[in-house]
Amino acid sequence: MLMPTDSSHVSRLALDHFRSWESVVLDFAPRVNVLVGRNGIGKTNIVEALEFVAAGSSHRTNSSRTLIARGATHATVRVNLEENLEITSTSEPPTSPRTTTLEATIPTRGAIRSRVNAGPSRYFRDIAGMLKAVVFSPRDQLTVQGDPAARRAFIDQTATMLFADYYDLHQRFQQIGRQRAAVLKQLGKVDDPQMAQLLYPQLETWTSEFINASIALTVRRREVVRRLSGPFSRIARQLSDDPSPSASAALDYQPSFAEVEDVLGGANEAEWPAAPDFEVSADNLEKMRQSIAQHFQRLLAGEQARGISLIGPQRDDMSVTLDGEPARDYASNGEMWTLALALRMAQFECLSTSSKPILILDDVFAQLDEERRLRILRFAREQGQVFITVAARSDIPELHDDSTTRIIDVEKLAQKSQLDEQLAAMAAQLSQQRAAQSDGGQTGKTEDTGDGEARGSEARADEAHEDDEAGDTGE
Repeated sequence: MLMPTDSSHVSRLALDHFRSWESVVLDFAPRVNVLVGRNGIGKTNIVEALEFVAAGSSHRTNSSRTLIARGATHATVRVNLEENLEITSTSEPPTSPRTTTLEATIPTRGAIRSRVNAGPSRYFRDIAGMLKAVVFSPRDQLTVQGDPAARRAFIDQTATMLFADYYDLHQRFQQIGRQRAAVLKQLGKVDDPQMAQLLYPQLETWTSEFINASIALTVRRREVVRRLSGPFSRIARQLSDDPSPSASAALDYQPSFAEVEDVLGGANEAEWPAAPDFEVSADNLEKMRQSIAQHFQRLLAGEQARGISLIGPQRDDMSVTLDGEPARDYASNGEMWTLALALRMAQFECLSTSSKPILILDDVFAQLDEERRLRILRFAREQGQVFITVAARSDIPELHDDSTTRIIDVEKLAQKSQLDEQLAAMAAQLSQQRAAQSDGGQTGKTEDTGDGEARGSEARADEAHEDDEAGDTGE
């Protein structure tokens, strides 16, 4: 009998017009992959592409359009996800690893599209969470000490990889929020009472839609924080310089719609909405709707004046406390790093229910002291596939280039990518010249033999499952 294991890994990545990479293909080892190169050469862009395919977001930007190379109309990321199959019966012949190709296309305008195994075009929601990734980066400290937007982004990214419906739900909430805000802005500018009376029914409709979407989003975010809370407190205590029980770190979800927490907090735990559908009882749902609608009525004048929704999930937060005090106000720099690492490790644990996520360590070693470097390395060695970006090999203690580790020289990779671009441009120019000569004086139809033809990363990525000897393009 063939059973899937948790040894799925990214075997190949192909990028077109993604950030600094016009076209590049990389092959990865199943265990440890180290991308080495000076700052600004494009190391983080490579691992950022993996993160984007996993969750439809990046730890570096709030806008997917910044991922598109300058002058391009779109960016495309293709990932070959290889799942090894374990043979549990000696009577069955060995099997080759099963490969799934995930593709995400990011346009300058319009929705992000996706494909699975070069199939029909779909929305990104159809591949969100199929690959799971956890990223440790120098920006993680902002999750603790930054503004609420950083913590909301952390919750949203985790929820996207945990719950199949979350990405689509979050997108729909944002669209409804924009529509409601547009009507509020119109009302704020209207002086004619009759025109205002025409707009109020629209506002009522969008407010109702906004409340429904917000409740669904809030109960899922609440569940994410609940799942993170236990592992976070335990891991923070293990990482702390003071591991005594009295030194406690904690998470607490702080929804803008306190009405949701008021209803659920007073309910029995058995009545709490649970995955996968997060169904709220009709009685509790009606209580939430009525309370939130009344809250909106009290805020109507202020919302019209400012043209925005003053309450809702766009104003949620998650408190991170240390010994009962807000960490952003009282924690030292070292404690901030400890809490940030604990958050990521807790995220990794929560996402490891069926299979382990890929682990990305993006330029973290230069920011950490020796003790924290060793802690995070010990954690990484216990996981499945790991991606590490560093400016120099010496940044990682005890780094060995062995059978389980692939060292990728990103500087050489960038040079090769630039050379490929030049060859492609020369091939295109040659093809144009031949076509001009053919049109000018030759009779009959000649066929281009393809000399110098540049094969793009799309073709190479689609052939990944046929390539038995995929070498490291960075070596």
